[in-house]
Formats: sequence, C-alpha cells, structure tokens
Amino acid sequence: MKISKEEVEHVAVLARLKFSEKEIERFVDQLNNILGYMDQLGKLETSAVEPTFHAVGQKNVFREDAVQPSLDLDLTLSNGPDPDRGFFRVPKIIE
Repeated sequence: MKISKEEVEHVAVLARLKFSEKEIERFVDQLNNILGYMDQLGKLETSAVEPTFHAVGQKNVFREDAVQPSLDLDLTLSNGPDPDRGFFRVPKIIE
C-alpha cells in the first residue's frame, strides 16, 4: 500500500494543518517507508510464536495489602506548629 500526496493533503485538511509542498513530499516518503517496513513484518512467519501483550515480561509488583501499625497521633501532631483537636491547624487561604 502506498500513500499518495493527495491522501497526505486530505489528512492535513482534516487536521486543520497547513504544510508546504516540501513538507508534504517528505511526509509521503516517510509514511511510505513506514508502510514498507510494516509489509516486511507482515511477511514473517509467526505461527510458532506465542502471542504477548507486552514486549517485556511483567509481574505484579504490588505488596499484599495488610494492616500495619501507624504513627502515634500525638507524636505526629507534635511536629506541626499548631495542632488542634487531632488535626494540623493551617492559615486560612480562602477569603
């Protein structure tokens, strides 16, 4: 399959892009090179290759969600400048 100059111009109009003649010719060449490479890949024998969803094998890296002790409330609030009823008090920023 080859991409024509008219097809590149049509897509440019749809995308509301304006290109010079030199740019359009360059895009035609680049797109045809890409499609040529895809044709080469399509000719490969892949019936013995197991399908994959990712090029690199992946595994779940999440840890188990387990309850663990958290920081002591009084110790945590002691790090702030103005604790109030179990929370940090901060300056009002909305007027």
